[in-house]
Amino acid sequence: MPTPIPVVPDIFREYDIRGLVGSELTPDTARAVGFGYAVFLADKNVKGPIAVGRDNRPSGQALRDALVAALTESGIDVVDVGVVPTPGLYWALERLSVAGGLQITASHNPAPYNGFKMCVGTRALYGDDIQQILSIIQAGRRVTGKGSVRTVAMLDQYLDDLVERIGPLARPLRIALDCANGVGSLVGPRLMQRLGVTVTSCLLCESDGTFPHRQPDPSQAKNLQDLIDAVNAASASGKSVDAGIALDGDADRIGVVDAAGNIVWGDRVLAIYARDVLANPEHRGAPVIFDVKSSQSLGDAITAAGGKPVMWKTGHSLIEAKMHEIHAPLAGELSGHMYIADGYYGFDDALYAAGRLLRIIASSGKSLEQLLDGVPVYPVSPEIRVDCPDDKKFGIVDRAVAHWSATHQVVTVDGARVTFGTGWGLIRASNTQPALVLRYEARTDAALAAIRSEMEGWLKTQGVTVPTA
Repeated sequence: MPTPIPVVPDIFREYDIRGLVGSELTPDTARAVGFGYAVFLADKNVKGPIAVGRDNRPSGQALRDALVAALTESGIDVVDVGVVPTPGLYWALERLSVAGGLQITASHNPAPYNGFKMCVGTRALYGDDIQQILSIIQAGRRVTGKGSVRTVAMLDQYLDDLVERIGPLARPLRIALDCANGVGSLVGPRLMQRLGVTVTSCLLCESDGTFPHRQPDPSQAKNLQDLIDAVNAASASGKSVDAGIALDGDADRIGVVDAAGNIVWGDRVLAIYARDVLANPEHRGAPVIFDVKSSQSLGDAITAAGGKPVMWKTGHSLIEAKMHEIHAPLAGELSGHMYIADGYYGFDDALYAAGRLLRIIASSGKSLEQLLDGVPVYPVSPEIRVDCPDDKKFGIVDRAVAHWSATHQVVTVDGARVTFGTGWGLIRASNTQPALVLRYEARTDAALAAIRSEMEGWLKTQGVTVPTA
């Protein structure tokens, strides 16, 4: 048996493989992943070509070359789809004759990071599957053969499909667009042009995977400030826009700003999609999935629209698996991942999500603000991350569930979401880093402060001190 290629185990995470290029993730790591993935497929008797794509980070080419070399040495035929958004790779799994795929990306992480998202068929690998691949690598298991490589340029086909599924729009719209220098720059401006949308400001629309201006993460308010400024500048000029749209680094997450320059967070964007999808008689009473960090107002809006709110675990792979399990036409996360199976494939695609949102605005004749009538905004904390060692964080969450369940209703699908009479608080273990994730929401500022004080007071008894902002 060959000598195992050394890898850093900690980069094999719940949803993907992700680490710092050079110190944690190298071309040798990519070779190891290719060999391990090939054995994983062989163990499951999965046969057929595998699609490989990458985002626009400079480190992607060397990782791609090493990955593809390992796959072909393992007897796998590779379909190289090139530099594409992550949803473009998922689209290829739906439309090309392949048995699975790998995307080389670190999503919204800074440029020094990269990683791998892996799929078998159209299903994303996560959890135990990723750990199984790590075990295969550590054992040095290999399969051998002689695979081939062919290149398929599919961005134009992907764009054509987006345009056909979204358009035409019922009326002309104006937007500001922020591509964050990510790989979505290759499709986003072209999509808007094809839909007849006027882009008044195209911010960071040059593809540059070094992300020279800022981190490509629209879930952080500071990263939306340029977009807010562009929206406000358009309004001040008397030529206001209908929305501001932001993409993350690999274009699987969307950020939204309304015409007044206010951020519309992912749970509120999902409420707009839910009202649209549930208006279809085919989906009356259907489940709509959202993650545990989302507002109570979202669940109430789904119920009011005739749907069944389903709270679930945070994470792309986990949400998609739940969608398939309960046949949900729609799901979303606070972070901006939107999964639309009504008229689309059900994977998280910020480009389709952007077009679908614009279609709703155009067809309704309403503004974003008006589309959210009846969905209240409650006082809410930001997502708070507190350093906590991996070997301690899950135990703390287990003790939180036990403690609060004695006196409160606790949702335990992903951590401990504790229901109070005036709101809720969440303590969950991060699946991607040694940290606890905290979030609070209440009907009033005073109630929010009280919930936060009570829960963080308990955390202090567990040796966890939350820094004050």
